[in-house]
Amino acid sequence: MTCNDAAGMIDPYMDGELDADDATHVAAHIETCAACRRRLDEREGLRQLLHGLPHYDAPPRVRVAVGDVATSLYKRRRAQTWMAAAATIVVVAGSAVGVRLRQTANATSTIADAVIARHVEALAAPQLIDVPSSDQHTVKPWFQGKVDFSPPVPDLTGHGFTLVGGRVDHVAGQPVAALVYKRRLHVIHVFVWPASDSARPTDARTVRGFHELHWTTRDLSVWAVSDVNEDDLKMFADVFASGS
Repeated sequence: MTCNDAAGMIDPYMDGELDADDATHVAAHIETCAACRRRLDEREGLRQLLHGLPHYDAPPRVRVAVGDVATSLYKRRRAQTWMAAAATIVVVAGSAVGVRLRQTANATSTIADAVIARHVEALAAPQLIDVPSSDQHTVKPWFQGKVDFSPPVPDLTGHGFTLVGGRVDHVAGQPVAALVYKRRLHVIHVFVWPASDSARPTDARTVRGFHELHWTTRDLSVWAVSDVNEDDLKMFADVFASGS
């Protein structure tokens, strides 16, 4: 409790108008605050002085009016207290959300960097694919028993994207299905694994000239990366998602 809080509650505290919780808080504050203790002593001296003056009973209508004002002030103070508590809860909740958002953003960046790095490494490797085929009915069954999920392998030839084959790979320490498509002379890698990571559901970025798109479908996390232009990769992602 601050001095400003206590200042508005000293008078009702002296008159016994506070509930038990408020009275306890005011009393505890006064014990540790010399300024508020002095204010209480001044109020007590003023009350004793007033008690020594002649006393006249107020008319009933005045009593009612004074009671209404006191009730209104008390309710207003209580409302202010609850509003302050609610504001604190909102700030704390907002901070927690902010932390989660930062954690998700960092996790997404880490995975995206790993995907792009694996794309570059694979292009430089002597063997890009383990199952060379343009037939989705050959590539898709090949993954059975090699990964514990069934990756989508859509035929996108009609859209200008040719399936080349696939392989089992590892990204960020976990096994993934790697599909290879081509758009003219450009290789498009699609890395697929169960959507249990902490990345955002969707992501798009460009790193060192490579474009990356991420989305989630059928409980699978799908990451497409290539040096093809952004429009072509966006079209690829759209037809891949619709065809899977």
